[in-house]
Amino acid sequence: MVKIQAERLLGDLHRLRDFGRTGNGVVRPSYSDVDMAAREWLRQRFTDAGLNATVDGVGNVFGTSPNTGPALVLGSHSDTQPRGGWLDGALGVIYALEVARALAEDSTTRDFAVDVAAWVDEEGTYTSCLGSRSFVDDLPGEVLAHANDDGETVVAALARVGLADAGRATMDLDRHIGYLEAHIEQGPYLEEAGDLIGVVTSIVGIRSTQVEFTGEQNHAGTTPMNRRRDAGVAMFEFAVRLRERFSAIAGPTTVWTIGQAQLEPGAASIIPGYAVAQVQYRDPDDDRLATLETVVSEIAAEVAAATGVMVLATRERDPILPCHMDPEFRRHFTTAAEAKVPGMWREMPSAAGHDPMVISQYLPCAMMFIPSIGGISHDFAEDSNEADIVMGCAVMADAAASILHAARSSTTPIAPRANPPGHSG
Repeated sequence: MVKIQAERLLGDLHRLRDFGRTGNGVVRPSYSDVDMAAREWLRQRFTDAGLNATVDGVGNVFGTSPNTGPALVLGSHSDTQPRGGWLDGALGVIYALEVARALAEDSTTRDFAVDVAAWVDEEGTYTSCLGSRSFVDDLPGEVLAHANDDGETVVAALARVGLADAGRATMDLDRHIGYLEAHIEQGPYLEEAGDLIGVVTSIVGIRSTQVEFTGEQNHAGTTPMNRRRDAGVAMFEFAVRLRERFSAIAGPTTVWTIGQAQLEPGAASIIPGYAVAQVQYRDPDDDRLATLETVVSEIAAEVAAATGVMVLATRERDPILPCHMDPEFRRHFTTAAEAKVPGMWREMPSAAGHDPMVISQYLPCAMMFIPSIGGISHDFAEDSNEADIVMGCAVMADAAASILHAARSSTTPIAPRANPPGHSG
């Protein structure tokens, strides 16, 4: 078992929190001054750990081990939501650093190669998972043209922070055998069950549908109820039917949200002539997601017939497919968890998106969770118990060491994904 240094781990985690700290939370959006200061601090900490560290041409902080042989990449993102928590992403970055240090300090693992990454813009200030997409060399021009809410593009941001001419760190399929990431759960399940570790089985797929309701705008006082084609009523009827129909076919981890809705013209004395709602649904089973998408269209037709309002359901963007963690890597994590916290761990899907969605198309991946207090995340109140933080890192270190020991002992190397997108093979 590899020995981590709890005081060093927690000290670095709290120091990273200082960059953009606001109350109990952190505001550290990608390419902001505090984000770039944090990245320079991380680069120095990676260097202090004996890694060859750079802030690359997209803003990723990447530390390469001097050791040869099969290498794991460990990491997460260091940017935050506009009003974010202090552990979302940061936990995985500092875990990765501490695991690299701990393995280097252990006589049985000091020759193992662990590369460490702090990805940029996983949260999507400009575009989601920008850093991991750069790492797998999937950055078409349209991605770099994406802009933040102020209209600044990725290209302009890189020029502003002085990275326009810097090279990018990308995966080496002759070196890298896989990617590991630790994260807070961002949900209530571990805490409610009294479990300390979640070994991720898959990351859910996501589909989104925009539903438009076109009725007839009219006077709210003088138009009889039987003469109305009320777009607002149709939208609310749609929401009720959606809950009823989705509940009947949902799996144990299916979730759906009407996160945006608008009535036009939005006046108390006017019957809405138009309404629009965005429906998002998530599930680890892509077949179920396809069924849910079909049901949305069926409900739209039913509501149109019942209300006389025209209802149009349109796929809002390309689906994000579910991705599955590597079974052999998962076995190393479950073994490490059982050794450290016997009976107090579970296998579970991730209901939130993470960088392994991108990297798993190219390299075997595994993820683990620690409990979130109250299930709260993407909020200043986000937190985890320090004892849970330390224990999670110990599990991560043992799992990484076990994977690398197996890879170094095997006569059959771990293969990258067959013909990953954008790469020949």
